Amino acid sequence: MSVEQPRRIVLLRHAKADWGQEADHERPLAERGRQEAPVAGRRLADTGIALDLALCSTAVRTRETWKLAVQEFPQRPRTVYEERVYEASLGELIALLNETPDDVRDLVLIGHNPGVHALADALAGEADGDLLARMNQSGFPTAAFAVLSFEGSWKSVEHGVAKLVDFWTPHS
Repeated sequence: MSVEQPRRIVLLRHAKADWGQEADHERPLAERGRQEAPVAGRRLADTGIALDLALCSTAVRTRETWKLAVQEFPQRPRTVYEERVYEASLGELIALLNETPDDVRDLVLIGHNPGVHALADALAGEADGDLLARMNQSGFPTAAFAVLSFEGSWKSVEHGVAKLVDFWTPHS
């Protein structure tokens, strides 16, 4: 694959989680989250992006979100459950993206705020229409996703390298 072909990064925040007695990492989805995750999956499938790789936090709520969302896809991408996504800083998330093999064209990262929102905001050097303003105004709610497009290798992913081409929330 040529590194000149545009690549896409989809950033999906986990769906609404329950606030029980569990440790944060073990929190499951709330009923609303179990309803929103497949809706997000259908909307993401409707974009037509053929995802090659999913990097999913190991937290229960992200794994449950991905399990429900990916059922809506015509083809399931290879999924890696990555401990480093949980509680990752912006720099750690960029470093994870930089490790992606260049045979991966389109990737989805299923994670948490504030990291997912910070990553989308940092990578988006430009945006279609008012997408960046809408994303920042919304605060990147649960089950929302952003799609960013960039050219070059995964090692070149850094601040401002991408264009925000889609942003969706379940309540928009």
